[in-house]
Amino acid sequence: MSQPETEPEREAEPLKLRERAYASFTERLLAREIKPGQFVTQRELVALTGLPLGAIRELIPRLEAEGLIKTVPQRGMQVAHVDLNLIRNAFQFRLFLEREATALYAANATDAEIAEQRERHEAIIARAEAGGDETLIEDAEDVDRLMHEAIIDHLDNDIVSKAFRVTWLKIRLIRQYETRIQNHILVPVMRDHLKIITAIEARDPVRASEEMSLHIGNARMRAMNY
Repeated sequence: MSQPETEPEREAEPLKLRERAYASFTERLLAREIKPGQFVTQRELVALTGLPLGAIRELIPRLEAEGLIKTVPQRGMQVAHVDLNLIRNAFQFRLFLEREATALYAANATDAEIAEQRERHEAIIARAEAGGDETLIEDAEDVDRLMHEAIIDHLDNDIVSKAFRVTWLKIRLIRQYETRIQNHILVPVMRDHLKIITAIEARDPVRASEEMSLHIGNARMRAMNY
């Protein structure tokens, strides 16, 4: 005879559905199956994600709170636009978070963590300078993301980490238009990162913070000129 579900078990399934709905929405957004500025209905989101209407209804307040959709009176739900306002706000928020986080990372990260970051970046540059390969761009984007996430997550602050990941999602939307790490900017971006890593290796929080600020400024400039 099966045992009745406990209260935590009954709560787990709706939570799992909400997380699956969020993951499915963001994946489709980044794959351009859902486009910035597009109007969508709850039923369309059900069809796109393959998840039940209840999960979509619970997903919408989160997407609204994160600025990924907004409700337009008499028109419905609209996916966030990629415009100058989004670019300015996203990069400014990154700067506020990462400048301080980088200074703390320089002071507190282990030598092994820092060495791993350098190794990853040098490997990407070596592959690029050797002529590149089919997975180079994707791997470079992973190395890019992992460094920024490592610096943020080192704060051990769940609120900051979640806020950063929402902002990073918006940065990825912006990159779809003009700043995705392509061959012509791949090595300069990796070398920007290496300047940050060099300052971190020297345990120089001020210089590390300055190099991160310059790096984010370079990315913002590319975005503003798309």
